Amino acid sequence: MKTTRFKSLAAAFALGALALAGAPAMAQDASLKVEDAWVRATVPSQHATGVFMRLTSPTAARLVGVESDAARHVEVHEMAMQDNVMKMRQVSAIDLPAGKPVELKPGGYHVMLIDLARQISAGDPVALTLLVQDADGKQRRVPVTAEARPLSAAAAPAGEHKH
Repeated sequence: MKTTRFKSLAAAFALGALALAGAPAMAQDASLKVEDAWVRATVPSQHATGVFMRLTSPTAARLVGVESDAARHVEVHEMAMQDNVMKMRQVSAIDLPAGKPVELKPGGYHVMLIDLARQISAGDPVALTLLVQDADGKQRRVPVTAEARPLSAAAAPAGEHKH
C-alpha cells in the first residue's frame, strides 16, 4: 500500500512539476505570443541599446510599456521618416491587432534600454516585463527573456539611437 501511495505521489509530483515548468509558456501563449526576443549587445561605457521581438496577441491589445532591471529607463520607440530624415521618437503605445504579428525590429518599433545597469555581452539573458493593455483597459504583465546578440546582429539604419 505504501509503495502504491508513494508511486501515486511521485507521479502527481512529476505531473505538477511538468505543469509548473510549462505554466509561463502557456500563460504567455494565452495572452501574448512573443517570438525571437533579442537585445543588441553593448561595448564598455555604452549607455543604451535596443530590444527587438515579434508580438502576436490573440485579441486586440496594446503594448503600453516595458520594465527591466537592466536599465534605469525603458521606453518604447519608433523609427520613422520625417522630412526625409530617419528619426527616433518615444511612443506611448503600440497597437497589437488581433492575430496579426507586430515586429519590433531595428529601423521600426523597438524597446530602448537607457542608462544601462551594466554592459550586456553576447549570450547574456535580459529579463523584461511587457505591459499589455486589452480593449477593456485591463493591463497584464508578460515576462520575457531576451538573449543578447552580437553588435553586428541585424544592424539598424544609419542615424539610429543617439542618447
